[in-house]
Amino acid sequence: MLKSFLYHNLIEAGCDEAGRGSLSGPVVAAAVILPKNFRHDILDDSKKLTAKQRFRLRDEIIDKAIAWKVAFVDNDEIDRMNILRASIKAMHLAIGGLSVKPQFLLIDGNRFYPYDGIGHKTIIKGDGLYFSIAAASVLAKTFRDDYMDKIHDEYPVYGWKHNKGYGTADHRKAIEEHGITRYHRKSFSLYKSQLSIDF
Repeated sequence: MLKSFLYHNLIEAGCDEAGRGSLSGPVVAAAVILPKNFRHDILDDSKKLTAKQRFRLRDEIIDKAIAWKVAFVDNDEIDRMNILRASIKAMHLAIGGLSVKPQFLLIDGNRFYPYDGIGHKTIIKGDGLYFSIAAASVLAKTFRDDYMDKIHDEYPVYGWKHNKGYGTADHRKAIEEHGITRYHRKSFSLYKSQLSIDF
């Protein structure tokens, strides 16, 4: 079972993002503050869960969290600032949108820029160690999946309902055959035959 907190005497928010390696769509981050006594037998790193489990857990997390927030940074902004900065900006937006101000932040991964003077700890694979980070990973993943399903209807040829914008063979083949959309990240390597795109 995952850990409920790092510091018992501080209000902690767990933070994670989804969509960092995708070729299209936004990067989405979530911040979650859970009760100190929160426990769950199934909640884990969202990548270890089925889609059905994630969406069921999303409702539980929203219901039981002291505070939660999800934030999006779109593909145009990713192209302007790079994916690392965009991911951290999405986390900052999520933290800033919490209805309760955290006193400490548990960040999944190994890179973060300090936010609003709040102490933080970066934790590699933290979404498999702390409930609050795992909860954030579930919210970020499910809200992003919903968004990708929605824009799939605009451009169904790319298969976003299934690949969620990642660089699967069918997605790359569709890019080769049909070009890119307004949702693609132009700063990423989208074509097999080239490392960058000239615009």
